[in-house]
Amino acid sequence: MIEHSFPPIAEQNAKHLILGSMPSVQSLKQQQYYANPRNAFWQIMAELLNFDIKLPYQSRGTELTNHQIAVWDVLQSCQRQGSLDSNIEEATIIANDFTAFLNQYSDIHTILFNGAKAEQIFNRHVLPNLSSNHAELIRKRLPSTSPAHASMKFEQKMLAWKAALLT
Repeated sequence: MIEHSFPPIAEQNAKHLILGSMPSVQSLKQQQYYANPRNAFWQIMAELLNFDIKLPYQSRGTELTNHQIAVWDVLQSCQRQGSLDSNIEEATIIANDFTAFLNQYSDIHTILFNGAKAEQIFNRHVLPNLSSNHAELIRKRLPSTSPAHASMKFEQKMLAWKAALLT
């Protein structure tokens, strides 16, 4: 079955773009980024940006945009069994339109990848088609906030995310 991602969380003044690969099954059902309660994304954002993690989803998104952070996924659609990035079928990948996105949100200067797969897919399916201006944006891979990336402790993930967002 082909799965489709959903629109970004973004405002015109966004400076940082956080990219995942594709929303999980749980996120797709709820139409919310990082809906799995075991995913550390919202916990990290709440601690770094000083907001209550128990805020409703829309309010958490507003907290991100208030801090000039946008969130999106590299993939517009793909076929995948379950939620693991390793199950994404390469031949079914369709990337989101980053040229249009980066033209619309022209203040973005940094792309932060939430894990290695997001970076890998971006480099393979998006980067070759970007203008030189967009291709020169700062890009940095951060440790995945996914519960599947359990080899790194929460505190280590937090430090890496803090260094990328708050320095």
